[in-house]
Amino acid sequence: MTKPRKKEINFTKESIQVLMQEIYNELVEQRSTALRIQNKMISMMKEPEDMTLIGPVIEKQQKIINECVEKKISLSKLQANIWEKSSQTDSFSLSEFDDDVLKGLIDKDIDSDNNIKLSL
Repeated sequence: MTKPRKKEINFTKESIQVLMQEIYNELVEQRSTALRIQNKMISMMKEPEDMTLIGPVIEKQQKIINECVEKKISLSKLQANIWEKSSQTDSFSLSEFDDDVLKGLIDKDIDSDNNIKLSL
């Protein structure tokens, strides 16, 4: 017999701060790595023909950079929502939050193969 899934997750302000800081740090590292790779690829370009080889790599790195920015914006919106809803108490529950905000954040982090791109 399987254990029933918990429908509510409770956090303290401190635990959610730590979690969000960890997510933010991972996004910063992903973006920095993508920028470093992109800049290295651009510096390796010597002739116009090199663009056919290096172009897809640069495009992929730019996509990662853009996704990081979108995730940071989503994270800041979620954080603002959390602070707003938790201003009266020291602990709160994710079930108090707007389902659309949470679903949107989760959907952005799941790729076409249903793999989570950002681990929490």
